Amino acid sequence: MRYWLMKSEPDEVSFDDVLAAPKQTVAWFGVRNYQARNFMRDAMSVGDGVLFYHSSCAVPGVAGIAEVASTPYPDASQFDPSSHYFDPKATEENPRWISVDVRAVEQGRYLPLTEMRTIAALEDMVLLQKGSRLSISPVTNGQWNAIVTLLREGKR
Repeated sequence: MRYWLMKSEPDEVSFDDVLAAPKQTVAWFGVRNYQARNFMRDAMSVGDGVLFYHSSCAVPGVAGIAEVASTPYPDASQFDPSSHYFDPKATEENPRWISVDVRAVEQGRYLPLTEMRTIAALEDMVLLQKGSRLSISPVTNGQWNAIVTLLREGKR
């Protein structure tokens, strides 16, 4: 089992949106970075843990715990000319971008990025490295355990 941090802008898809979705599951679409795509395509497995991270918002941070709920499949938004994520070079026969489904597992307290920066166990976390902008990044077992413990403190 592997662990991942997956960033979503909450005005597009928030953790609350996932909790409200049928089967508490959403497609993770719109990834247009090759390294992040390769993580989904080549390294993720059903059941892997996901830290659902809200980015590009007033208070970025981990909003909940999720899991990878599907194997990779072509991201439909790449084929839709009306989509912000349309890719004219992608074809049904040769898709360039993929999606996975993500299912909500648990909502704890919100863990802000500012607090994460103060935790020694997270100092090597990809998210906290200068210049890191990946929408999907691997998380170590130690980082996962530290964050899950914090999320469960004062759980709603």
